[in-house]
Amino acid sequence: MKIIILGVNQVGSTLAETLANEANDITVVDSDIEKLRELRDRIDLGIVDGKACHPDVLERAGGNDADMIIAVTESDEVNMVACRVAHSLFQTPKKICRIRASSYLVSDKLFGQQGIAVDVVISPEKIVSEYIARLIDLPGSLQVLDFADGRVQLVAVKAFYGGPLVGQEIRLLRQHMPSVETRVAAIFRKDRPIIPEGSTVIEADDEVFFIAAQKDIRACMGELRRMDKPYKRIMIAGGGNIGSRLALDLEQRYQVKIIEHNPERCAVLSENLNKAIVLNGEASQRDLLMDENIEETDVFLALTNDDEANIMSSLLAKRLGAKKVMALINNPAYVDLVQGGEIDIAISPQQATIGTLLAHVRRGDVVNVHSLRRGAAEAMEAIAHGDESTSKVVGRAIEDIDLPEGTTIGAIVRNDEVLIAHDDTVVQTNDHVILFLVDRKTIPEVERLFQVGFSFF
Repeated sequence: MKIIILGVNQVGSTLAETLANEANDITVVDSDIEKLRELRDRIDLGIVDGKACHPDVLERAGGNDADMIIAVTESDEVNMVACRVAHSLFQTPKKICRIRASSYLVSDKLFGQQGIAVDVVISPEKIVSEYIARLIDLPGSLQVLDFADGRVQLVAVKAFYGGPLVGQEIRLLRQHMPSVETRVAAIFRKDRPIIPEGSTVIEADDEVFFIAAQKDIRACMGELRRMDKPYKRIMIAGGGNIGSRLALDLEQRYQVKIIEHNPERCAVLSENLNKAIVLNGEASQRDLLMDENIEETDVFLALTNDDEANIMSSLLAKRLGAKKVMALINNPAYVDLVQGGEIDIAISPQQATIGTLLAHVRRGDVVNVHSLRRGAAEAMEAIAHGDESTSKVVGRAIEDIDLPEGTTIGAIVRNDEVLIAHDDTVVQTNDHVILFLVDRKTIPEVERLFQVGFSFF
């Protein structure tokens, strides 16, 4: 597939690396020639220096025969104009546009063929705030991912000493919870992936990914660790797009305080929020945190645009007694450094956003893609089409499907029914199949499994 990516920022660079490794023809456009050259030195791709929305620049990038354009520059306006130019001049089949300002997202009429000609709108702030909200709603989780409109969830937790299943074989899970259907999709032990079998023993400190119907998730978590008490008090550092959107979502269910250093922004937050308390100040001020009873805070969230400020304020909040701290980290090199120590969860907006983007790039009918373990693994939701003669999965039991090594099927959603996958489960047409891929190099093979033969058409 020939893909043009506009923007050599963190999202654009990570996306280019991901897609180039999957044998796509990638060209990246940006006006920062130094960053483009650095990227080309690391990855086999094309680069074009110039303004991303200019017709001549897009033509030099191969706009005439591109299959897709992904506009992820820092400017919403440049992204939208580029998509319109690609549609009008080159009839590019698919145009994906990153939009950060929420005011553009109020009306659906702005986009589509009659509007700015954008096929898919991606809002990083919306994606990240929803991701954080799921972590808060499920205390103790490291990652919570929705499939099939939230009917199924894939959850990562750290197994603790004292959990009923810790030190026991996975096959005993059914004995512990006879009325709950679940499956362990993968285990990461000291950063090494383990494909679980019935005889696999869960050890303390394992990062366990399990899949279950949304209503059964809490029961499953209780088998692997002592359940954290539901959170009540949330403190947010940073009143930008992510912080304000999250505060608006959480204030109906939790006691929320939001700290913002800009007085004008504080005034805007006060007008838009109903119950949350808005505080003007610096989240790194010890006295401010102490005055606001940081020791009684269940979750401290550092969500500013400054990685170093987020890390330092999180460390201070934890030292002063916050029970759990989460920090937004844009620099991928920092994520593995800080997570799991004083900072409980490091949130990478790039990985959250890229998962959404990849769902629109995958071949076959892929409706959901989630990046796991900072991009090391992937979870995918694909819809099975065709019949036994045109499909490699429909009409076959899971044990008879030729899955690549390191790939497992965790669950199937059939209409409104959630089926946890077993070897004898037979895939039917229109099933939503949820797969876990430990090795991302096998993605093309999985995509081919879900592509139907020509006779289907």
